[in-house]
Amino acid sequence: MGLKDGISPSSEALDAASRWEATEVDLNTVSYNGEKAAENLRDEAAEMYDSAHQLYNDQFEEELVIRPLHSGDIYSSFQFRTRWDTDFFQKGKKVTDYRLFPKSLGQVITKFSVRELHISFTQGFWRTMQWGQPFLSAPPGAELWVWFQDTVPDVDGAWKELTNVLSGIFCASLNFIDSTNTVQPSASFKPLGVGNVTNHKFLRYAVLPREIVCTENLTPWKKLLPCGSKAGLAVLLKSEKLFHSSFHSQAVHIRPVCQDWQCTSTAWELRQTLSVVFDLYTSGQSRREWSLFKMFSRTLTEACPLASSSKIYVDVTDNSQGELFEQSPASPILSQAVVLGDRRTYSVYDLLTPDTFGTPRSLNIQLRWKTSDAAAGLRPLLHGERYVAGYGLQTGEIHTLIYNNHPYRAFPILLLDSVPWYLRLYVHTLAVTSKNRENKPSYIHYQPSKDRLRPHLLEMLIQLPPNSVTEVTVQFERALLKWTEYTPDPNHGFYVGSSVISGLVPSIVAMGTNSTQEGPLFSSFFPCKEESTYFVRVYTEPLLVTLPTPDFSMPYNVICLTCTVVAVGYGSLYNLLTRTFQVEEPSPSLAKRLANVIRRIRGVPLL
Repeated sequence: MGLKDGISPSSEALDAASRWEATEVDLNTVSYNGEKAAENLRDEAAEMYDSAHQLYNDQFEEELVIRPLHSGDIYSSFQFRTRWDTDFFQKGKKVTDYRLFPKSLGQVITKFSVRELHISFTQGFWRTMQWGQPFLSAPPGAELWVWFQDTVPDVDGAWKELTNVLSGIFCASLNFIDSTNTVQPSASFKPLGVGNVTNHKFLRYAVLPREIVCTENLTPWKKLLPCGSKAGLAVLLKSEKLFHSSFHSQAVHIRPVCQDWQCTSTAWELRQTLSVVFDLYTSGQSRREWSLFKMFSRTLTEACPLASSSKIYVDVTDNSQGELFEQSPASPILSQAVVLGDRRTYSVYDLLTPDTFGTPRSLNIQLRWKTSDAAAGLRPLLHGERYVAGYGLQTGEIHTLIYNNHPYRAFPILLLDSVPWYLRLYVHTLAVTSKNRENKPSYIHYQPSKDRLRPHLLEMLIQLPPNSVTEVTVQFERALLKWTEYTPDPNHGFYVGSSVISGLVPSIVAMGTNSTQEGPLFSSFFPCKEESTYFVRVYTEPLLVTLPTPDFSMPYNVICLTCTVVAVGYGSLYNLLTRTFQVEEPSPSLAKRLANVIRRIRGVPLL
């Protein structure tokens, strides 16, 4: 039943849990006689939740982070975390009783022996130089990387079945992931959960840069939440507003985590994240004035009844004295957290506190700027760009630029490139330069491609000098595909996935290595092992490469001409071979027919 070993629930706990499961009451749709009755019902629901939590050993937390950007845009990041203290791979027991953890994902973990699963769907490109670093980066399109258990005998077979199952769960084109776009990194994408997994043969990584994200992907993502989109912060997830933005990214991360700080036992964590950037132009804003209603066309009325924590964080680091914008309603609670190596100050709204919503039982946080001048933001310490150079349709060159904007600190980064097989890399032309000098990588792993079987895989460990731009160049040759391998719009070009840059970036302030569960969710995703650095993973732009494309109108003309010749020739010959001919006498003239009528009357032989 998903219980911990050696613990048997009491009859009172079972009765409370059954009452909790049978009670599905929406506080907004029921009319109560007075505030006292509503308060009593909330207290009773809270008691039932506590009893059910003790029985199932699971909890759900939700939070929203609102960060005004220096460009005038606004960045909203949702995080929903479901943690379940259970063991999916315990011998002799099968987990069948689900409460907060989605059953579909639990069955995926059990069936395919998944240790970690990370999947993201992104529409648009994160502009790092204008917006800074996001809490969690993702490349344009769809990205999937999975760690399997070391007991899986056939990793490739399990990977193929898993992509097809996830394609159905998230209503995406993940079934197009095959051996031609799947790689097995040797150093990148280390496990983010607990466990010492070092054998990279159980790791698979794939990206679909052309995947389009739409409502069909958002709807099943919201159904994984315990409250769906009916209560809590998920009420704000209105598809027509989210997709009418300059950047949108949704992700699902599953990993094993520690139950306590001693890590005597593990639990399973499901973290659903959604990031969206609203700008002044696509949102139709005439001035820098934002609110929950203007961004999402909705306001908040209550927290999710199943959530043990529901908070909204507004970044007020640059507005400590209220000189930039005015915030209403004002929150007396301020919190500090170290995020991406910088100490930030947040104004906190606790949705589990009834006073947060006020008298109208509606929360609409508003930010009104006092000045229209955009402030200059700090450049991110790590940034990457990529583009294709050259002319013609035979050869070309891929340029990757990696920026280290730290004034005096050098640090290493790990670069991963996955290039399709139809771009044949000339590895002997690989060059890495920093400040017009050769920068020899300390580690290089290259796996050549096989036509129509697997892509190129290139991994390098590069030391970035301080305040420098490191350029990585490699030449390639374009292959001529078969006419059945071209896309329906071949003249548009072929997409090449983003480069992945991972590194330990120096931190401005000291970061604590003992991350507690009371900290904000957005600051506890990547495990921290050092106080002076923090982990960052950034992505470059995807490439759009034009391949030699035949004139597809010529086959059409040949088909039309051939069909015409065959129809005319074969039809004529068939008619000559199968038609029968009969000799018919010509019909007599009118005078002869009249004469025969007269002769028939007179009884004279006919003419």
